[in-house]
Amino acid sequence: MNPSASGSETRVAVLVDCDNVTPEVLEYALRVIAQFGRVVLRRGYGNHGTLAHKWQEALVRLAFTPCLQYQYAAGKNTADIALALDAIEAMFDRRADTFCLVTSDSDFAYLCRKLRERGATVCIVGEAKTPDALRNASDQFFEWVKPEAPEPVIDLPERAAVKAEAAKPEASKPAVKRRPRFLVDAVSLLVSDTSEGKVDLGALGQYLKRTDPAFSPKSYGHSGLLDMVRTYDLLTPRQEAEGLWSVSLVTQAMAGAETVPPSHS
Repeated sequence: MNPSASGSETRVAVLVDCDNVTPEVLEYALRVIAQFGRVVLRRGYGNHGTLAHKWQEALVRLAFTPCLQYQYAAGKNTADIALALDAIEAMFDRRADTFCLVTSDSDFAYLCRKLRERGATVCIVGEAKTPDALRNASDQFFEWVKPEAPEPVIDLPERAAVKAEAAKPEASKPAVKRRPRFLVDAVSLLVSDTSEGKVDLGALGQYLKRTDPAFSPKSYGHSGLLDMVRTYDLLTPRQEAEGLWSVSLVTQAMAGAETVPPSHS
């Protein structure tokens, strides 16, 4: 399934059960859901202890509306009920036709079934602990895996050597073209369900703009998106730690100007 290739733009609601998942999952959820359409609703639900502490920075930075729900009695989770009611309301007044629930709580399985009965598409972004009851109640499940710990920091002598090398004038050298890791991940995501293993450049550009409105190939030394995806890169451990791929030669031929195969380097 490649929803981004459809003619009409899909309206997506991203509803987060903040009491159930970690803030680290939020950026991943926005990346995977961007392939389905334009995100029109971003809401995070939780109690005061959750929203005022560990979730505050993530919700503010990623432009989510915090939906604070007080617990009127011990053991009662009013945030879950608020999330479910808002989802049903958004479906009936046609603000959204695709729903991404960020949770691992199987209590939302019934909500998923009701939304799908009414013709809505439902995706779940959850952790490995997500029960099968919730996974199977959705149209598509995306499992978030906590990233591994970063490599040790470079010691002082080596860091000084790196700075000294960077300070040397390199006027004679051409500008280094760089490609962010998220571009490779985006291509891999969009081609994962296609038979030919290719993605339309227009769809790729639209997806990248959804995930990062400020994205521009020129920021990475490229004249355009086509130049950016045609470049074959050689990855070093330090570049991988920085999340950027340094490129030197254009060696990958393309079948046509409109599509780009996924990178396996």
